[in-house]
Amino acid sequence: MSREPALSVDDIELAAERIRSFAHHTPVLTSDGINRMAGARLYFKCENFQKTGAFKFRGACNAVLALEREVTEGGVATHSSGNFAQALSLAARIRRVPAHIVMPENATRAKRAAVQEYGGEITLCEPTLEAREEMLAEVLERTEAAFIHPYNDELVIAGQGTAALELLREVEELDTIVVPVGGGGLISGTALAVAGISEDTRVVGVEPSGADDARRSLEAGKIIPSENPRTIADGLLTSLGDMTFSVIRAFVDRIVTVDDAYIIRAMRLIWERMKIVVEPSAAVTLGAILQGTLDVMGERVGVILSGGNADLDAIPWIGQDVPNQPVS
Repeated sequence: MSREPALSVDDIELAAERIRSFAHHTPVLTSDGINRMAGARLYFKCENFQKTGAFKFRGACNAVLALEREVTEGGVATHSSGNFAQALSLAARIRRVPAHIVMPENATRAKRAAVQEYGGEITLCEPTLEAREEMLAEVLERTEAAFIHPYNDELVIAGQGTAALELLREVEELDTIVVPVGGGGLISGTALAVAGISEDTRVVGVEPSGADDARRSLEAGKIIPSENPRTIADGLLTSLGDMTFSVIRAFVDRIVTVDDAYIIRAMRLIWERMKIVVEPSAAVTLGAILQGTLDVMGERVGVILSGGNADLDAIPWIGQDVPNQPVS
């Protein structure tokens, strides 16, 4: 059974107004060289330039700022492998309340350090969803903090949709918007924004071949949990929520997959050609186009680069056999 979030583009507009003074209006970049490889006109929405280095600050900021003061007396809390943890920590600092963050032990050193720099108090747990939720329950009981889900939350979804809202107003007549899929907050917000102001644009999700639970869920018509995902895209390991799944079923055209080799190739290509840093989870979108699992030939395509929190101590193409020839 899934919960249908009572959301529309009006909620995304309200979120945009609420976070306007705090979140960056990120740039849209293009690359002629990448366009030639893809056979399409790609418009990259650069959420790697967002505060905390990822789109998730939009949703976290909207959710924290919307809470009533008495609700935040114990602070706010969440579980996250990194990007939402950083986002909530900064949003809480802006609101001047504590942030309690449950993180898996295998979270990258860079993301853990960033959470601490933003003022978040980290509690580590085993790297499973069950362990995260159990530890979070302990933290909530101890602190009486307000739980903000990393993606299965109406305020978070509305906040994430503001990235697509900006893109659609800057670049008209997009045929497709391509979005990474993890828990589904970004693609849900994107799909709602598109449905409200550009209904002729299709929304396509991309996830790693080794973590394709969202694709299988959409095909099965029910949520299939992510079990033992194996991919370099560490930000896309979580299962869909009931809210995000409802939006995806209603408004997303389809979900395609991409192999890790092409994720790495796309990540390197963006670094080399566009001179910007993106993390593997952000590169899945271009990766699917390069691999050919998503055909956008001749189209105008919005590509959301979800974040830039790459682990610089583990650049993935060093010592790897990565396909690096232009696609035909």
